[in-house]
Amino acid sequence: MRLLLIRHGQTMSNIGHHLDTAAPGADLSDLGRAQAAAVPEALADEQIDLIVVSNLVRTQQTAAPLAKERGLEPWMRPGIREIAAGDLEMRNDGAAIEAYIECVFGWGSDLDRRLPGGETGREVLERFDEVVAEVEEHVGDGTAVFFSHGAVLRYWAGSRADGMDLDDAAAHWLSNTAMIVVEGDASGRRIISWLEEPLGGAALGTRESGGPGGETEESVDTDGVRGGVDEVRDVAARGR
Repeated sequence: MRLLLIRHGQTMSNIGHHLDTAAPGADLSDLGRAQAAAVPEALADEQIDLIVVSNLVRTQQTAAPLAKERGLEPWMRPGIREIAAGDLEMRNDGAAIEAYIECVFGWGSDLDRRLPGGETGREVLERFDEVVAEVEEHVGDGTAVFFSHGAVLRYWAGSRADGMDLDDAAAHWLSNTAMIVVEGDASGRRIISWLEEPLGGAALGTRESGGPGGETEESVDTDGVRGGVDEVRDVAARGR
């Protein structure tokens, strides 16, 4: 099976760097809608058999232009939702963002560590794996597009596919409507490509306003409380 794993378009929560992970979540911003509108042309050469979205509205809004163009009704599966921020929900201060990143990319050494009020790494992988297995049974060797979220896509791909490990995933940017391509089946999957910029091109990207889920390589200034790229990498490293 060929999986096209696409992060949703930009939201107002991304602009404010909020840990917005609970349903229904924020709507797309104007830029996010432009990013979504660019997806069908960017995927024009792909034979797509199925579109899957999470239960957060931003993925459904991002998928809408492609679904309309291909005449496909998306499957909604909560299992591919964003990693729950738990007690950190909607916070955008440096301490909260640091705690979230440290925990998610620390799951490589401790799958059962729990985000306070949230999930363990094992629980996240199990729910995402369940959707992948269901989709694989439906499309076989075909192609499915998942419209999902920055942190969960980076974590799942880095944990479940060869070609990059979780350390690599922690160090790779995934901007809004960027895409990871994974091929294979339950016996083995491999990352074929990791596009860090939006499918519509870099002109549709704004790393400074992409939100915590996809960030690693650019400095994010949340009212002066958070440092730059070196701090983000150090946080991820401490959790490994």
